[in-house]
Amino acid sequence: MRLRALLDTDALGLKLLGGEDELDRTVRGVMTTDLRDPSRYLSGGELVLTGLAWRRDAADSEPFVRILVQEGVTALAAGEAELGDVPEDLVAACARHRLPLFAVHESVAFATITEHVVRQVSGERAGDLAAVVDRHRRMMTSGPAGGGPDVVLDLLGSDLDLRAWVLSPTGRLIAGPKASGPALPAEACGRLAAEHLTATRTGRRAPHRVLLGGTTYSLFPIRSTGRSPQTARDARETVLSDWLLAVDADAGDWAEERLDLLYGVTQLIAVERDRREAARTVRRRLAQEVLELVQTGAAPGEIAARLRVAAPVLLPGLGAAPHWQVVVARVDWDGAEIEGGPVAQALLEEILVDPLSAGPEPSDRIAVAHTGDEAIALVPLPAVSTEHDGSETGVLADALLESVRDPLTAGLNDDGRLTLGVSAAVHSAEGLRGALEEARHARRVAAARPGRVCAAGHQELASHVLLLPFVPDDVRRAFTARLLDPLRDYDRRHRAELIPTLEAFLDCDGSWTRCAARLHLHVNTLRYRVGRIEQLTSRDLSRLEDKLDFFLALRMS
Repeated sequence: MRLRALLDTDALGLKLLGGEDELDRTVRGVMTTDLRDPSRYLSGGELVLTGLAWRRDAADSEPFVRILVQEGVTALAAGEAELGDVPEDLVAACARHRLPLFAVHESVAFATITEHVVRQVSGERAGDLAAVVDRHRRMMTSGPAGGGPDVVLDLLGSDLDLRAWVLSPTGRLIAGPKASGPALPAEACGRLAAEHLTATRTGRRAPHRVLLGGTTYSLFPIRSTGRSPQTARDARETVLSDWLLAVDADAGDWAEERLDLLYGVTQLIAVERDRREAARTVRRRLAQEVLELVQTGAAPGEIAARLRVAAPVLLPGLGAAPHWQVVVARVDWDGAEIEGGPVAQALLEEILVDPLSAGPEPSDRIAVAHTGDEAIALVPLPAVSTEHDGSETGVLADALLESVRDPLTAGLNDDGRLTLGVSAAVHSAEGLRGALEEARHARRVAAARPGRVCAAGHQELASHVLLLPFVPDDVRRAFTARLLDPLRDYDRRHRAELIPTLEAFLDCDGSWTRCAARLHLHVNTLRYRVGRIEQLTSRDLSRLEDKLDFFLALRMS
């Protein structure tokens, strides 16, 4: 709003004392202060209200006004209640610095002026932004020329002074304001995504408010443009694929008009999300075609021809991919008839994006198909190098989930599981069938582990862990009960810690000294416990066979 509009409002009791030529200045906010140096609380464009308690003598006016001008203040309004008339030294200082000065009648409370300014400024900003958002929505609906979510977030910052970020369900930064403030740290992104997924799964009404590092964020879901909260199906079908808008503000006391405006922004961003989702159709079709050829036993030449078509799309500029990896994922929900394939497909497309990359562009190199409850990714690698230990680089199972485990665990809540398997890299079409089977075996190894989010890689398939997932449950229970139940019963009665002692003894390869040091025991005490284990189980821990039996029992328990 303009200063002239304030002066024309009789209810505010303002009298102009200087700056008649500056009345077209814009007021962006209001601040009340009696500090001698209020600079740290000013951001520019304010109408400053003061009761003059900072003024001890005439010399104080010049430095006070100079500070206001340096911080970009629009005007100063001085109350007459404390000193009567506004001092001449203040009037002179404002005139020297061309700072408009008003006198506030003693009958008018500063709160009255503050409320009026805030109401007018907020209304103008909301109206301006609503018009811009509406125009931008029409542009983005008709095509990609609108500029994407970054432009919308910059509008929020410039027109409503709101900093906001678009995050994926795993906490990856999709878009953020480019014009103001520091970037949102990756750790904060992950925490906000986890809080959003937890709130969504527990049915809390949006926006979700989260206190993080002393800052309150408000989290708004970004749903598909064809889906509303009233018509949404089971939340589990989309909770692991929907984006969210994180706003650096507490929306708890916002007016309905302001909330509606932010929901309009989420709908605008959803248009861009849907456009990018549609762009994945070609890559998904390529993966589906290759997968069908591999599973039906097509000739290697036919598969190779299809890979030659896929490689330029997924790795522009290379023409062909020297190596490929296969990643298999499955999402299972307890007691729910939800098709897991599409959920796993969207999730795998997100997980395979480099977590340190900003924006969705890296996902253009990922082709994911789904069949039944399983999603299968065909990952092209421009090159595969060999590390000093002989292991190959590429997609690593543990690294895939390292930065997304917490958000995904929150989204899966207590009724969902994600299991994932990764194959070794192959360099020809002939190797893809084996890579697919290898990835599926690795996923079954991951499924045998505890936890909501588990992964296994091809490196683990050469060890005993490959066999464990295929041991029938009744055999597992009988085997572990025969060996471990006597020890568990003894621990319950005597608190002897025989199970932890057995685990430590095996981890230390049967070394008495190293195991005693780890458990902070005397070697004689350790020998007594191991002897008790052998007595209760009729086994001999000096024999390799018995050590192996105990090791497997602990792994399967």
